[in-house]
Amino acid sequence: MPSPGPVEIDPVSGLSFRLLQPAPAAPRRLLVLLHGVGGHEQSVAGLAHGVPDDTLVALVRGPLALGPQQFAWFQVAFTAQGPRIVPEQAEHSRRALIALIAELQHVHGVAPAHTVVAGFSQGGIMSASVALSAPATVAGFGLLSGRILPELEPHLAPPAALAGLRGFVGHGEYDSKLPVDWAHRAHQWLDALGVPHVLKLYPIDHGISAEMQGDFLAWWQALA
Repeated sequence: MPSPGPVEIDPVSGLSFRLLQPAPAAPRRLLVLLHGVGGHEQSVAGLAHGVPDDTLVALVRGPLALGPQQFAWFQVAFTAQGPRIVPEQAEHSRRALIALIAELQHVHGVAPAHTVVAGFSQGGIMSASVALSAPATVAGFGLLSGRILPELEPHLAPPAALAGLRGFVGHGEYDSKLPVDWAHRAHQWLDALGVPHVLKLYPIDHGISAEMQGDFLAWWQALA
């Protein structure tokens, strides 16, 4: 059974991460996984369960420490008008992740065409932010129980650059943290941007079910 390796710090982005072990000596694919707010890098290790041996899996830690083993990509408050974020923090994390992914690709010799970034909740938000603003960096993204930030709009890549991207949107129909309407909004926005993607809904609250995980991995493997 693969297990997370020791914490490493990327000298370029400053982000901390773990590589799932045993890491392949010459990986063909790179899967970057991002946790949700209040989680940590090992929280999303289960998403990689069943990936082939030729895949390098990076579990990345958010830069904001909220408490012991609790991290985030940006601060957020849930209000009656919807989530309110600190956009400067989200932008810092977006840029740092783009730099980290490029460094991992360089060090391990993996092409962007064989790289996917995905995450849960706030991690999914960051996955979409990276892919939609820097589509040359990855082949696709997984948005699992997350949303696409409206604040991302000024940073979106041109439609021609987004056309080669692929997306997976998975969401719980009974999500009490980020209501399912966010998934429908993401679906409509990706359609408008011309980004090929799939939308799958599940009879769950805010989380990742075994079915969602299986569907995501099936989608990811089909990109190869």
